Amino acid sequence: MKNSLLLIEDEILLGNEIARYFQKKGWEVQIARDLATAKSMLENQQFDPLVIVSDMNLPDGNALDFMAHCKDGLPRCEWLFLTGFGSVSDSVRAVRLGAYDFIEKPCDLERLNMLVEGAARSARIQRRLENETQRQNSRYTLSALSGKSPAMQRLREMVQQMAKVPFSSLIITGETGTGKGLIAKVLHYSGRRANMPLIEINCAALPHELLEAELFGYEAGAFTGAKKRRRGMFELAHSGTLFLDEIGEMDLELQGKLLKAVEELRIRRLGGEQEIDVDVQIIAATHQDLRQRVKEGRFREDLYHRLNVINIQIPPLRDRMEDLPDLVHQFIAENNTKSGKQVRHIPDRVWYKLENYDWPGNVRELRNIIERCVLLATDEEFPEQWLQLALPADTPVVEPTGDAGILLPLDGSLSLQDMEKFIIQKVLEKTDHNVTAAARMLGTTRETLRYRVQKYHLTGH
Repeated sequence: MKNSLLLIEDEILLGNEIARYFQKKGWEVQIARDLATAKSMLENQQFDPLVIVSDMNLPDGNALDFMAHCKDGLPRCEWLFLTGFGSVSDSVRAVRLGAYDFIEKPCDLERLNMLVEGAARSARIQRRLENETQRQNSRYTLSALSGKSPAMQRLREMVQQMAKVPFSSLIITGETGTGKGLIAKVLHYSGRRANMPLIEINCAALPHELLEAELFGYEAGAFTGAKKRRRGMFELAHSGTLFLDEIGEMDLELQGKLLKAVEELRIRRLGGEQEIDVDVQIIAATHQDLRQRVKEGRFREDLYHRLNVINIQIPPLRDRMEDLPDLVHQFIAENNTKSGKQVRHIPDRVWYKLENYDWPGNVRELRNIIERCVLLATDEEFPEQWLQLALPADTPVVEPTGDAGILLPLDGSLSLQDMEKFIIQKVLEKTDHNVTAAARMLGTTRETLRYRVQKYHLTGH
């Protein structure tokens, strides 16, 4: 597919010269002599330009007003302006409206080509982001938040509510591996900005100088190695969401610049002179206690309060173990599809180990373990040997003593939960797995016993 360029220029000789130059370089070029013609071409989808190069002043109006009017309704494309008769204020306004750059007439064609190539790269990135956004819309819905525990029900209700309102910023807190990134994606793709970009950056993964350049972008020559202008994450996330993961690791000096950008919704590229307006909603995430870091002087209090409009807390997996079955079955199904396996049966010993593990790595650790086990499975049974969990010694074999009772060891080898499961299992065996009869024998209700049968993955009818 050819690169496509729309040239809006009323000077016939200059327009033809620029068009011939880019056509020789393999571009598909269309020329509009006025704004009305350009508007018709764009609105009727006669041409889908990757880059628009326009004179600032046309016979029927100002190109900046035209850009402001139609920019949001166009596919992602970049605008460059020729400023032969434009004022300094026009140039400043062009940058603030999101123009890629401007160049004075008479323009050097080689320099114009360098700018157009940079603009084309930027437009292609933005289009890829939009295509990815459309694919993700159906994936990251509330149904991605698995679990029936009260904690997960409250979390889903909060996320659902937040997705309906145009929030400016919020913080997601939770231990490593609890799913902060998943919550951020669900908030974005279930919200009003779902069709706009979601830009993610891990604040702990980059040194201070590089993180600043990634967030705000830079001009050519801003520092050694900055050969071309580059847009930062704020600009790429325009109209969408900027996800700042592990924000607690951000340098204090950069926190001040971030606060200014979040409050004013304006940024300045490194080495740049003009401020650029941006429209983003901020989702920050951290596994740290930011209030404690504020007390320690390691996080700005004003930034904390500015971001902490809403605080979504994700509980660790060990505090919602009743969600474990849903998560295990979900991850097995996902990995069956991905690896072409057909794991279906999960032995009781596997459930025992999963339920008695502390899960320091939370849902991420569970997902990784399930992926490994499914990948190494040789048949439909979940392979216990690949769990590799650090558990106490195997549960000792315990046998019933006659018809009147059950012998249980009191040497600490069984937890109360293990004892309860074992007793229910033996009573079900005595009653041929009849839940009503077993409930009568245990002196409890059928509903209570049915809950525990499901909790321990036992068989009853």
